[in-house]
Amino acid sequence: MILQLKTLFELEGSEVEINESVPIDELEKLQPFMSFAKAVKISGRAKNHVGMVTLDFTVDAVLELECDRCLTAFEREYSFDFHHVLTRELANESDEDSDEFDEYIVCPDNTLDLSELALVDLRLSLPTKILCKEDCLGLCPKCGANLNETSCGCED
Repeated sequence: MILQLKTLFELEGSEVEINESVPIDELEKLQPFMSFAKAVKISGRAKNHVGMVTLDFTVDAVLELECDRCLTAFEREYSFDFHHVLTRELANESDEDSDEFDEYIVCPDNTLDLSELALVDLRLSLPTKILCKEDCLGLCPKCGANLNETSCGCED
């Protein structure tokens, strides 16, 4: 979804409501890194308040995952809130390397690919270790049995 931001940048007090979804066929491009059970929903608002354009949105997704301990496939719902400040350009080119400008999203053509931004934000917000449940027992290192489902009888 491409957001057109020209009016938003130029008209103080303007707002754009966001209520979109990224279809499942677009999400298939992200496999094998991320696999989705259904379309990703993006809702929120972009607004110009006193000349500063902010973007606040929520991403709701259902991912198809595999447990890092027991290799069981499962689905999990995630919902994350994000906040960004949008700008046409940074104050000057030397500021691009400054840490204080990390929170800004530069939109030089008055457009923003919200789908791409939302999916990047989602990816960065996911836990690094994916478990089917917090107390997952994993696989037996000797016989490979799923210890969540059975007691294999191997020695500890």
